[in-house]
Amino acid sequence: MGQIQLTDLMKRFGDTVAVDDLSLDIADEEFLVLVGPSGCGKSTTLRMLAGLETPTSGDIYIGGDHMNYRVPQNRDIAMVFQDYALYPHMTVRQNIRFGLEEEEGYTSAERDERAVEVAETLGISDLLDRKPDELSGGQQQRVALGRAIVRDPEVFLMDEPLSNLDAKLRAEMRTELQNLQDQLAVTTVYVTHNQTEAMTMADRIAVMDDGELQQVASPFECYHEPNNLFVAEFIGEPMINLVRGTRSETTFVGEHFSYPLDEDVMESVGDRDDLVLGVRPEDIVVADTDPDDAAIGDHELRMDVTVVEPHGDQNVLHLSHPDQPSDDDALQAVTGGMHLVTRGDRVTVRIPPDTIHVFDAETGTAVHNRRHDQEADLTELEQ
Repeated sequence: MGQIQLTDLMKRFGDTVAVDDLSLDIADEEFLVLVGPSGCGKSTTLRMLAGLETPTSGDIYIGGDHMNYRVPQNRDIAMVFQDYALYPHMTVRQNIRFGLEEEEGYTSAERDERAVEVAETLGISDLLDRKPDELSGGQQQRVALGRAIVRDPEVFLMDEPLSNLDAKLRAEMRTELQNLQDQLAVTTVYVTHNQTEAMTMADRIAVMDDGELQQVASPFECYHEPNNLFVAEFIGEPMINLVRGTRSETTFVGEHFSYPLDEDVMESVGDRDDLVLGVRPEDIVVADTDPDDAAIGDHELRMDVTVVEPHGDQNVLHLSHPDQPSDDDALQAVTGGMHLVTRGDRVTVRIPPDTIHVFDAETGTAVHNRRHDQEADLTELEQ
């Protein structure tokens, strides 16, 4: 069984704490993505799981067995590296077969047969006699995967395996990896700094920063129910809008605008005064009417369009407050691709009260997350 348990795991390099008191349970057959910025400790965590680094303190269990001092080959894991790590003098067949060279119970013919089976699974059976320098990046990635899965391990460890591929191939390989993991029914721990990979591939995401675990939850929860400012900012593209301000009775007051808070938000805020208001760009409604002729409501603002980023299916609008060049309260909004807005337009934007997040400005802790019907939202996403 491929259950993984990390308990109070810590890793120091001299005076530097790379991983700080990490506790995490990973279920059998789960696809868990460790995500965070460079230097957050995610690769060090993976290397400790693999046995390439020894924890300073804490415990690692795989399938209920203590792993702290077991050598990598005795952990029933397979690792896929960022740079593929293929042997250039070997053919594809030999590279895949190499994963079985130290395995007992196989004849030479059985090793060859197993390599062919894996190559067929990955769609590279026609490449078996080629060498790595004759392959594209995507083909090399499949060979690296083949060398890992040929052993039929309990756990896959993947360290940013798609980072060297172009955007189109990364998208294709994301789908292939998900299908492969479902087919093999193996526990997978996948490290990346790319939050798009995390959101699209993971059963759960573990968000790390500065060696500490910030949140572990489903992609839906990390996006719509972030634990803190770091998770809210890191997960989501375009990034969440954040405006700092203070509470004046039942109103949030920023530098350039005021925003009335609903009763349920006020209950969450309590007696906090220094707040950060958050809203996802896709939740901001950009009005089609001429803003000069429209009345401004409690949750509406007049803003100037400073930049338009067309993406085909959608436009990302950069908005600033009239006569206020400061970026402190600038916003980004996402509109449909057929919503024609140009730079210099003045528009009315509405921030629906049920879409806002509120954070404690001092601690960064989320005190209120947007309202949603998770079951209905998931049904809508599946459609």
